Amino acid sequence: MNKKEKISLIRNIGIMAHIDAGKTTVTERILYYTGKSYKIGEVHDGEAVMDWMTDEQERGITITSAVTTCPWRNNIIQLIDTPGHVDFTIEVERSLRVLDGAIAVFCAVGGVEPQSETVWRQADKYKVPRIAFINKLDRVGSDFIGTVEMMKEKLKARPLILQLPIGAEEKFSGVIDLVSMEQITWNTESMGATYERRPIPPELADTAKNYRDMLIEGVADFDDTIMEAYLAEAPVDEKTIVAAIRKATIGLAIVPVLCGSALKNKGIQPLLDAIIQYLPSPMDVPPMKGIHPVTSESIAFPTRDNGPLAALIFKVSMMEGRKLSFVRIYSGTMKTGEEVYNPGLQKKEKLSRLLRMHANKKERIEEAGAGSIIGVVGLKDSSTGDTLCHAAHPVLLEKMEFYEPVISIAIEPKTHADQEKLDEVLQKFIAEDPTLRVKTDEDTGQTILSGMGELHLEIIISRMLREFNTNVNVGKPQVVYRETIGADAEATVAFDRDVAGQHHFTEVTLSLSPRKRGAGNLFRSEVSPDIIPDIFLPFIEKGIMDSFASGAFMGYPVMDVAALLVGGSIRESQSTELAFTVSATMACREAMTKASPFLLEPIMDVEILVPDSFMGEVIGELNARGGKISFINAKSGIQEISAIVPLSKMFGYSTTLRSATQGRGTFTMRFSHFDRMEK
Repeated sequence: MNKKEKISLIRNIGIMAHIDAGKTTVTERILYYTGKSYKIGEVHDGEAVMDWMTDEQERGITITSAVTTCPWRNNIIQLIDTPGHVDFTIEVERSLRVLDGAIAVFCAVGGVEPQSETVWRQADKYKVPRIAFINKLDRVGSDFIGTVEMMKEKLKARPLILQLPIGAEEKFSGVIDLVSMEQITWNTESMGATYERRPIPPELADTAKNYRDMLIEGVADFDDTIMEAYLAEAPVDEKTIVAAIRKATIGLAIVPVLCGSALKNKGIQPLLDAIIQYLPSPMDVPPMKGIHPVTSESIAFPTRDNGPLAALIFKVSMMEGRKLSFVRIYSGTMKTGEEVYNPGLQKKEKLSRLLRMHANKKERIEEAGAGSIIGVVGLKDSSTGDTLCHAAHPVLLEKMEFYEPVISIAIEPKTHADQEKLDEVLQKFIAEDPTLRVKTDEDTGQTILSGMGELHLEIIISRMLREFNTNVNVGKPQVVYRETIGADAEATVAFDRDVAGQHHFTEVTLSLSPRKRGAGNLFRSEVSPDIIPDIFLPFIEKGIMDSFASGAFMGYPVMDVAALLVGGSIRESQSTELAFTVSATMACREAMTKASPFLLEPIMDVEILVPDSFMGEVIGELNARGGKISFINAKSGIQEISAIVPLSKMFGYSTTLRSATQGRGTFTMRFSHFDRMEK
């Protein structure tokens, strides 16, 4: 980015929503109307620019978040189109971590759907200001006001209606802009590229005035000038309203609501205007904070090109076999060929190339400043969540949290040639996707691949073949269980033996007790430092945590257990770190076998949308799978069923649901919690 393009003209925006709400369709229109694409790519034709992976085109869904940059009214919009499917929720999480604002797309028929809630909570977590775009107003059963009410009810949001739809379903023809008090209609012959602003028709004037009054009332809370005008019933000019909406949006107090039909090319240009008017530039968000890797003092980084470098790698992708790192620069400038420092690894890395991204197409640039989102080639060791800075000004930005996988499959190479490639290919996938785990089963020698869901693993297997020409046999999906204990237990173990020519001795007494579900594992000591010096406690804790990694019951990770050090003994010069670690591991395993261990299984939140006539069959099927119905919500002609079901009972459910509802039922599933496995 050249120096003349001010940081205040940048908007780093993500598009997020439930699967099928129309995120990618909205993005394709944005690319077309900003001149970034010369034609509109349709998801259903497999031609969407942002869905460039073969698997995305075949399935008609977004799998990986794609980055692009496009101009609008002298501003630069850096846009990330994120997936809607729950299996790829990490893509949304890491995108929101580096974005300044987001557009939440809602389907006017489905309203606020389960994955919409998930991504909304993720945006809350990172304090990302949002605009809502209610899409698909041309569809049968669309309900603009109903969707706004669902935003209040399900998301606890404070929506501020800025536009009203003109007409409904097939009669939807345009929108009323309540800020400028004009009617906007789109020219169908120009694919919606041209549009007209005209006075509001007399038959809609009263409705528009009522909603305009509600808009003024909504922003009056955040602006004294508007409050005075509202109380005096005096007119308020457009510029003042826009400034007040911007301030309240950036302050996370309100969510401006716009509407349209992306597929019918209506509503996109005002959405682009709203991105510029209401969502923050990098200058408007609080300075990024990090800690000094040595002194641990907090350091703030205001957004400026001439400040010290602070950048975060939020995604790693393998494109054409090469490692490409996606980086958000918070402060300072990066230049092609320069050295940067990774304080987490304490290593220097070279920036071989800097790239401005447009989905899978790349444009080389010489330098990038604060506020930029770019691709970097040449970072050998750095990975997702790592900080890049200069060695003279080291800083660690907050790490990203990743979800634990809930489902596993066993894979084995089909040929000897595949065997040689498999490890290398898996390492590339792990570098790309932090929610993917790979381990070798010591009993069978099989490679176990764990991920966020059946589709997640299916895509990985498909990409192995397509991108890396690696064939594997796939075993049946297996659930990733956990273990815990049901009772208190105690064990004493002495470690007394010669190892590598030295005698080691310690004795450790541990007491284990169960904790509340979801409370996590805990270690503490009740032993006086005179008996076991504090210096040895970290090694006892390491032994316990090593033991928790593979339970004594069936070898699954242990959760929600408190381990208490209640006794022990040492011998001068013979009590070593190794002896403490080993004796703690052995005592912990012995205590676990006495503490009534049992299995915990992953329980999923399942949301099903099904036509009224198939409701009985679907509920019967859920009951047969051990599901518990949470609630049933009636929509127009459709029932929304919410249930919790053990993951082990959900394999193959998509096929069962399709056949039971003649292909008309849909469902989404997300991890809820671990609970005791029923016999």
